[in-house]
Order: sequence, then C-alpha cells, then structure tokens
Amino acid sequence: MTTTTTTTSTPRPAGASAPVPTTPAPDGTFSQAQIDQLTAPIALYPDSLLSQVLMASTYPADVADAAKWSKANPQQSGDAAVRVVENQPWDPSVKSLVAFPQVIQAMGDKPDWVQNLGDAFLASSKDVLDSAQRLRSKAQQAGSLKTTEQQTVTVEQEPQTQQTVIKIEPTNPQTVYVPTYNPAVVYGTWPYPAYPPYYWYPPAMYYPGYYPGYYAGAALAFGVGVAATAALWGNANWGGGDININTNRYNSINSNRQIAANQNRFQHNAQNRRGVPYRDSRSQQQFGKNLPGAENRGDFRGRDAQRQQAQNNLQQRGMDPGAGREQLRNDPGARQRAEAAAGRGDRGGFGGAGGDSAFRGVGDAGQARQQIDRGSGSRQSMQRQSGGRGGFGGGGYSGGGRGGGGFSRGGRGGGRR
Repeated sequence: MTTTTTTTSTPRPAGASAPVPTTPAPDGTFSQAQIDQLTAPIALYPDSLLSQVLMASTYPADVADAAKWSKANPQQSGDAAVRVVENQPWDPSVKSLVAFPQVIQAMGDKPDWVQNLGDAFLASSKDVLDSAQRLRSKAQQAGSLKTTEQQTVTVEQEPQTQQTVIKIEPTNPQTVYVPTYNPAVVYGTWPYPAYPPYYWYPPAMYYPGYYPGYYAGAALAFGVGVAATAALWGNANWGGGDININTNRYNSINSNRQIAANQNRFQHNAQNRRGVPYRDSRSQQQFGKNLPGAENRGDFRGRDAQRQQAQNNLQQRGMDPGAGREQLRNDPGARQRAEAAAGRGDRGGFGGAGGDSAFRGVGDAGQARQQIDRGSGSRQSMQRQSGGRGGFGGGGYSGGGRGGGGFSRGGRGGGRR
C-alpha cells in the first residue's frame, strides 16, 4: 500500500522509484503528472524542434490546416516546404513544422493533444520545459538517451539559475532526424500509473525501417533525415523557462513577416488563435480579452470542424462524445483510459489503412508494465553490446543547430515575433 503522508514513509528497496504525488492542479491548469503525460512523446526531440512544436501547439486551428496541407503534399519537407507555404495565413511557428511532415501530420491526427499541450505551455512554459528535463533525465538514467553519430547529448549548468539541463543538439546541423520511441520503455518505470504517456506511432512512410510488430525496446528509432536549418528558429531557454527566437533564421525564411532583432523571445499572438478558447482563467485574462469574436469562441468547442472531427473519432471508437465531455477534455488520463476501454486506438492516421494512428495512449498500467519489463531486458541487452546504437537508422538523432543572433536574452516577455 502506498502512503500519502509526507512525514513518514515505508522503506523501499534500493533503486526503487518513489511514488509521485498527483495532486490535481487548480483552476483548469495541469498537474505535473498530466504535463509529463503530454510531453512524453516529444521530450526527446532535439531542443530546437521541441521548441517549434511547443510554440505551434498554441495555435491548434492552424496546426489542423497545416496538417491537411502536408498530407495533400507528402513530397514536401525541409526548408523548401516552409517556403512553399510562406503565404499561408498560419502562424510562423506552425509553418515551420511543415518541414517535418511526420510531426505536423501526427499533430493533425490528435487535435485534443495539441490543444492540451498548447494550453499547458501558455499556462506555464516553465512547467512544460521542466517536464522535458525531468523526462530526459529519466531517459538518460535508463540508458536510452546518449550521444551518438546523429546527436550530441550534453549536460550543462545554466549560469543564471544553476539548473542542470540536458541539451540535445545535432551532430550535423544541416540535417534533422526525428526520433520515434516508446515512452513506456525509454523512460524506465513510468511514475504515474493513472496517466500513461502518449505514444507517437511511427508512420512507415517516413520510417522505412519500421514494420508491423517491430519492437524498438529501449532504443530510439530514426527515419530519413530532413534538410532543415532555417525552419528551426526557436530554441529552449532552459534557465528562463521560455523560448528564444533566432531572428536571423526567422527572417531568412519568413520574408513577408520580418521581425526586429530585439524580438528574440516567443510571445503568443492571440490574433492567430482563431477563436480557439483558452483553458485556464489566467490565459483567458491575458490573451482572450478584447479580441474580435470573443463572444463566439464557444464555436470551436461545438461547431468548429476540428472539434467535430474529434467528436467523430470518439463515436467511431464506440464512445459518446456527449457523455463525460468535461472529464475527457480536462483530464488527459481519463481520455486515454476511455480510449483503452473502447478497445481501439485511433484508426487510420497516416500509418496505413487499418494501422494505429500517429498518437495513442500506451494503454493500461498492466500493458505499460509489460512494455517496461521488455524494455528493461532490451536495455540490459544493449549494454552488453558495443556502440550503443538503437533503432533502424542508427542510434540517436539530431536537430537544429545552435543559433546565432537573437539568442542573447533570457527571461519572459519580450517582443512579438
């Protein structure tokens, strides 16, 4: 039996993980367990790509449109794809992700995940970045995250806060390898049984070495490298808890939306939100007041095309979108458990007919435990082998290089992109 008191504790065997409290977060925000659940499939992305995903997630309607465009133009990727969509009305952070079709298409398949991630980031960007660091530390301890020929993993201390951070940067800054991995395995024992991590399913089109039934174990797997440098103009400011903007890169690929050199930190643009409601009261007050169409924001919840698509997906899984809607929307863990109870994940996606979707929950605690046990055996096997490479594209991945100008300031606020 797990005790919840903070004054006494039952002795645990050496190496056992301490139970993690899952106190509900107040006022519509997310708890630590819920944030870790949301960041699990992207925490091991290279710093710059992780940053672009976080910024883009605050514009869920644009993400849905960009995903549709990417699916209709599957041959487009890299910086070239970003230039093709230059005149689209989407936020620049969303445009940047068409460089990575396997990423933007997966996000399009899971609109609820996108909105929850974006809402968590707007409520507290520091909490979300801290979550990524927590999970990177767990992956490193589990032997899943290490320096390889495709990535450089470094452990540094932030001078401002003395915080120890794990950075993931490219070996070749000209090429980005997007990883796929099983979050129930790569992080070791998952500390939140009630909130199993989301799982980003690898699409065969972009991961040609993947085949049905393949088990990556504790390894990271990689598909074809993407030629993208200018598209990755954001980078995590780990010490400041927000996102820095490399204005040189930004301006080089957004010629019709130039910004000044001092606009070097991400600041959410509520005008680009397109009426999607904000979750918590602080975000509502900060971003939602005095915007045109504020009285119609409920449309996204009930009549917007993306919301309707999400409801249709629930119906296809045998679930009533009208029953427990509040619980499903406000509790990602409850939503995943409901999906697991329905006996089916999201079908279709871009992984092929009848396949799993891009995003899914790992499943119930028993299934996660089995995957973790398999992962432990896989890690032990990997440790006995030389090189430490995993996956089907070699070990590791890379992403966006270190930026030049525009990264000089930390902290929050700053100018608008």
